[in-house]
Amino acid sequence: MIKKGIILAGGTGSRMSPLTKAVNKQLLPIYDKPLIFYPLSVLMLAKIRNILIIVNKGQLEQYKKILPNGKNLGIKITYAEQTKPKGLPDAFVVGEKFIGKDNVSLILGDNFFYGQSFSKKLIECSRLKKGAKVLLYKVSNPQNYGVAKINKNRKILSIKEKPKKYFSDLAITGLYFFDNKVVNYSKKLKPSKRGEVEITDLLNKYKSNGKLKADFIGRGGAWLDTGTIDDFYKTSAFVSSIENRQGLKIACLEEIALNNKWISRKSINDSIKFYGKCLYSEYLKKLK
Repeated sequence: MIKKGIILAGGTGSRMSPLTKAVNKQLLPIYDKPLIFYPLSVLMLAKIRNILIIVNKGQLEQYKKILPNGKNLGIKITYAEQTKPKGLPDAFVVGEKFIGKDNVSLILGDNFFYGQSFSKKLIECSRLKKGAKVLLYKVSNPQNYGVAKINKNRKILSIKEKPKKYFSDLAITGLYFFDNKVVNYSKKLKPSKRGEVEITDLLNKYKSNGKLKADFIGRGGAWLDTGTIDDFYKTSAFVSSIENRQGLKIACLEEIALNNKWISRKSINDSIKFYGKCLYSEYLKKLK
């Protein structure tokens, strides 16, 4: 069972400038919550309680204002600063001490996931013991993503990054599950032409050893990237529509923690005091 998770919340957010000149992208709002709540909720739904958040140098205090240490959620949150973006696999180099001898999950801080049976899928993936597993999502514009071809046993046969000609319509999402070999594999990767180590090269290392498998976000589930301002507003509109229609919140961290029996009602009351008078607090008051 994977018990440790990393949220990669660095990057410059250049496509959302000037908004990101003063505030890290993952702290900007997706409807009624900061973006960072959404990837954190995914790890919590996977029953992962020990979490490292990697942030840009100089932005640590911004995060600690909203997510100090995780104690109020029954989890442990620690932070690491990244001097500059060096590619996704660098998260395992930065987080080497945190990972130790354990397996680990990585989720990108700007990815949004939603689905009725998604929690069950996450728990299944977190049972990984050896190799690596990625989540795939069928898309209509595969030329914009890294995509994969698989066999009937869901083993990945080949991967291509943003193919110009049709190769596959199964996009590799920003949620990964790895065994402990990921640290050494990542340390040996060489930067690509753009000067960063590439997640595709890391996945291909597992694939070459026959240890890379896939699972799917099923039909009716959602995977959204928030890389641009338009993507941000589309995701916000999606969350607003679901929450206002159903009266339930997506990525309510306290609700997930309470359902997991990690916290008590007292912790909910403490969170209400922390957030103050707002709609999020009003929702917390309704939790049993």
